[in-house]
Amino acid sequence: MGIVFLILFIGIPLLEIAVLIQVGDQIGLWSTIGLIILTAVIGTGMLRHQGIATIMNAQKQLNQGAVPAKELFDGLCLLAAGALLLTPGFVTDSIGFTLLVPPVRELLRNTLGKRISHGLQNSRFQSQGFQNQNFRDQGFSNHPHSDNSNGKSPFGKAGSWNKNDDTVIDGDYQDVTETDKDRLN
Repeated sequence: MGIVFLILFIGIPLLEIAVLIQVGDQIGLWSTIGLIILTAVIGTGMLRHQGIATIMNAQKQLNQGAVPAKELFDGLCLLAAGALLLTPGFVTDSIGFTLLVPPVRELLRNTLGKRISHGLQNSRFQSQGFQNQNFRDQGFSNHPHSDNSNGKSPFGKAGSWNKNDDTVIDGDYQDVTETDKDRLN
């Protein structure tokens, strides 16, 4: 992990400097500076447009009662794209513009989703699950590959952690207490 941060914080700025020098030699100093400013302005406009669309899609998902996971990931990608586009340089701009392309974000989302899902399935935390003595004695297991053929649930009835407690009721309430002003009349 340390080598990744070394590359990010030292390697990318060195690469940016090298590219800026090469471009400056080819098109001149003021043209290079103008091009950097132009990419930042264009990127900001594209980012604003896609950001508003992503927020609207997330709101639509929330209104339908769904979790806006796709929109949240897109929002993170757009945040990273914005930071990269505002950083002076052509390498970071090209990465930032790439993150603004929806099919690239979808590919990244699918790839990372599979890696995270695979990592969670193989993680030590997941493989341990609820394997404490109390659950093993009662025949319960939360491991995805365990045999729960006895049909018992470690959560008991009505969502309670106590398997013998069926008195848990989930509900909403409304306060109908009269105000002091209403009592006087």
